[in-house]
Amino acid sequence: MQRRVVHRAGRALRLLGVPLGTLALAVEGRVRRLLGQDADVVRRDLRHRNAARTRCVLGDLKGGALKAGQLLATLDALFPTDAEATWQRTLADVPEHNAAVVFAQLEPVLRAELGPGWPARFAIFDERFAAAASIGQVHRAVWSDGRPVAVKIQYPDIADALRSDLRVVSLMTRTAALVAPGLALPPLVAEMRARLAEELDYHAEAAAQRAFADAYRDDPEVVIPEVVHATPRVLVTEWLHATPFVVVASEGTAAQRDRAAELYMRFLLSGPERAGRLHTDPHPGNFRLTDDGRLGVLDFGSTLAMPDGMPKTFGRLLTVLRRGDTAEVLAGLRDEGFVRPGATVDADKLADYLAPFTVPAGHETFTFTREWLRSQFSRVNDPRDPDFAVALQLTMPPEHLFTHRVWLGCVGVLCQLGATVPVRAEIERWLPGFDPT
Repeated sequence: MQRRVVHRAGRALRLLGVPLGTLALAVEGRVRRLLGQDADVVRRDLRHRNAARTRCVLGDLKGGALKAGQLLATLDALFPTDAEATWQRTLADVPEHNAAVVFAQLEPVLRAELGPGWPARFAIFDERFAAAASIGQVHRAVWSDGRPVAVKIQYPDIADALRSDLRVVSLMTRTAALVAPGLALPPLVAEMRARLAEELDYHAEAAAQRAFADAYRDDPEVVIPEVVHATPRVLVTEWLHATPFVVVASEGTAAQRDRAAELYMRFLLSGPERAGRLHTDPHPGNFRLTDDGRLGVLDFGSTLAMPDGMPKTFGRLLTVLRRGDTAEVLAGLRDEGFVRPGATVDADKLADYLAPFTVPAGHETFTFTREWLRSQFSRVNDPRDPDFAVALQLTMPPEHLFTHRVWLGCVGVLCQLGATVPVRAEIERWLPGFDPT
């Protein structure tokens, strides 16, 4: 009887044009509780199903939807918690276990990019996928000279889909609103969409990866796979044997997590000075920890040229924010274009909003935890204060979007690792314009 009622409720919603999504699950939960089912059991079941549905949507849609999921994966602390860590486990799966495309659909891309005799370029090619990303899929292989390689193949027609799919803009807008309330979103979304389109060119990605590989070659702390071959839609790089950050976070020792976190932060901050580029895709699926304790970096599809190194803007802002002088903070933000002309900004709310950036910078070492990050954002996204975004009225020049994204993503991943990091030394070394005094 109960099953029939639940089924009919879901069917009625579908007939009315409402997918059996979050709303339908909420209705189903209410019906089941009214029918006497245990409330805790119902909540647990619906939570798992809602998380699984979200995971499926983000993974299967590819493109912009999956990119949004990867960004959310860096900020899993902002999602509801439970004893089973349902949402945290779900979002951790987004970068690592996405739905694959059958190889028969990818083979025409290999044939078009490498020629009809493409199999001869490999001693071994595994048609089973090794990883599925937002715009391409990775297969393991052995190059003709015997090197183990990763072969990233772009999904057929993904370029046209990204250009025309309005869901990309919608998802990016919702994601940006989640992590940056009060910002002027249209220019940010336009910038994100433009950068996502740039990732379609694997020649450009190969050039960026070569620049990083040259800068960090023989580095005792960082290993970057060499590019073996590249075309606009196929990228072949050396294979990297290492442990994903998701596994390090869940199974690593405290020492391993601290090591991974320190190297991760150092790499993100040092890239502009050492390689002339900022790595702008900080989600954990792009990073590994090798058996000998080095940081492995896998994906260079999203980078930003900074031939003169990191601009001094962010370091200067951190400096004035740490000093806590409201007038100086607002003047600095106005000078850098972060406060709209004529806008009135609430200094206390501004301090709350920027705390995830400024608090760690005020310590020699800082322990990042999900609980700390959740407490920071609970003030920013307090539902009891609907005027919070209005009180901020911040904007962000597009050129600073990715510095903001990288730092926010970095903080999120460090919190996943639950790591203690010597923050001050890294910021002083790699962030121009920062004054610790």
